[in-house]
Amino acid sequence: MKVVASTRLLPTIPSLLVEKMPQRYSVTPHPIDTILTWVKSGEIAIPEIQRPFVWEATKVRNLLDSLYQGYPVGYLIAWRNPTVKLKDGTSSAGKRVLIDGQQRVTALMASILGREVLNKDYETVRIRIAFNPLREEFEVSNPAKTNSNEWIDDVSSVFASGSSLFRLAEAYERANPGCDKEQIYPVLERLRSVTNNHVGIIELDHDLDIETVTEVFIRVNSAGASLSQADFAMSKIAANESYGGNLLRKAIDYFCHMSVAPDFHAKIKHGDPVFASSEFFSKMSWLKDVNDDIYDPSYTDMLRVAFTSRFNRGKLQDLVALLSGRNFETKQFEEAIAEQSFGQLKAGILDFVSQTHFERFTMILRSAGFVASSLMSSQNVVNFAYVVYLKGRAAGVPPAELERTVRRWFVMTVLTARYSGSAETKFDEDVRAMAAQGITAYADAVIASQLSESYWSGLLPRNLETSSASSPYFLAYQAAQVKLGDKGFLSRDITALDLILNRCDVHHLYPRNHLKGQGLSKGKYNQIANFVLTQTEINIAIGDKAPERYFAELLTQCKGGDKKYGGIDNLDEMRANLRANCVPESMLDGEIPAFEDYLEQRRKLMAAKIRAYFEKL
Repeated sequence: MKVVASTRLLPTIPSLLVEKMPQRYSVTPHPIDTILTWVKSGEIAIPEIQRPFVWEATKVRNLLDSLYQGYPVGYLIAWRNPTVKLKDGTSSAGKRVLIDGQQRVTALMASILGREVLNKDYETVRIRIAFNPLREEFEVSNPAKTNSNEWIDDVSSVFASGSSLFRLAEAYERANPGCDKEQIYPVLERLRSVTNNHVGIIELDHDLDIETVTEVFIRVNSAGASLSQADFAMSKIAANESYGGNLLRKAIDYFCHMSVAPDFHAKIKHGDPVFASSEFFSKMSWLKDVNDDIYDPSYTDMLRVAFTSRFNRGKLQDLVALLSGRNFETKQFEEAIAEQSFGQLKAGILDFVSQTHFERFTMILRSAGFVASSLMSSQNVVNFAYVVYLKGRAAGVPPAELERTVRRWFVMTVLTARYSGSAETKFDEDVRAMAAQGITAYADAVIASQLSESYWSGLLPRNLETSSASSPYFLAYQAAQVKLGDKGFLSRDITALDLILNRCDVHHLYPRNHLKGQGLSKGKYNQIANFVLTQTEINIAIGDKAPERYFAELLTQCKGGDKKYGGIDNLDEMRANLRANCVPESMLDGEIPAFEDYLEQRRKLMAAKIRAYFEKL
């Protein structure tokens, strides 16, 4: 049979393989039936079977129709695990891990072999594809198809071992008077023969590094989702049953899902009794009663934290190598290292999901004023702070000292955008230094060097010159207001904490339409130094009034006039509110600076507040 490559692959494979990987791969066509046999026997590991099947049933139908029509369905990419040295001194060839084509093969196993799959809600379901032999059409099975004699409601019956096509054709003829089984039989035969269609497998050599394999995936599968190093690690974990990788991967997936959907606990308990009886399930069951979203980790976050805290390394490519058994000194692969690595990773995951650890860590974040997920500028900042907490606990750092260190490190990394660039490199550098120098000593030294006098007086005010409301500097300013117990702008009783946790407005102190009327651009009037947190009703009351007008009315309000803007009617209290919100007090005395001068003044006041806040951490 002639093998036809998918058109989306033709432009990329030759140039990639000639330039990047001469003689370090093979491309071999194999019948679908052979591939499915390899999957069933474990020769090819498909880790994604352990995870939700994301294809819609219509895509499964389209895949079968393409095979029936003889159309190409693309290459599969397999990466052979390295050969490992066993404890008895012998060697064991690794399995092939399918890194591209997992959804297609899972779809074939579901439709042709009748295998159950996990859907997006982690429910076990059967995907049934119906077939009409008269029209030679495929459709997703439904009650109408099931009740129709013209449709075979589940094509897996055609592929079932021991099924007779002749008897199926006879049964179809009896159910459809006037139909000739001699017409139906060759159609069913053609359907069954799709498992003889060939699919090309690109097999990558085991000694390729993860960066090269990732490059292969991206260039060959440019239309697909980007494959991260965390994806490779998860595939390695799921493909391993010897050291409990299959359960470990479920623990990671289930914890992430349950953190955003606590009621998923019941589905696990009833739908996956094997996992429900594991130690992982008992350790994470506390999530069923939690609706907090301050830290909803992804599987990448969990891997980063568990790996970095337990292995004192920050690059996930190292995790992939260690789970394969790589000895970094001898450059060989050893089963003992793989076993030890799985044990360490499991311990790291159990640390991560511990209720005591997780809740105390998030409590520390709140104690720094970061009381809502809306204040979190970077997940990696949160991840490394959790690493610091877990390592500190393991090292026996006194609780009060550890809390202080985690708080200060977290806020420092927010203010310096420490993990915004090459996060893995910085993770690796920081965790190695902490292991060598001690957590508190290293943290204090880095904080002192990063948050120097020049930072507070020069760099931070300049960083506040931005129009991004999601800027980490504006988020840190809001956290400072929470920590310092500030009231909202012009609020007598409502605090910044109340406003952030509930509905609040970000008010333009120099109103937006007032500035637009002066010809200022969006990037100017939306400067964060023009933002204050306030109650909606106060914001509405101010409207588009020029600052000289409503500040004059505020002064009148404090001298017995009408309360137009909030409930403050005392001059000293009003001045204190302006100070708390970093608004120049002189504005209350009628000294309304030009907008650019006001911004410069307020940036300095905001930077001073953030500094005062940090020093209280």
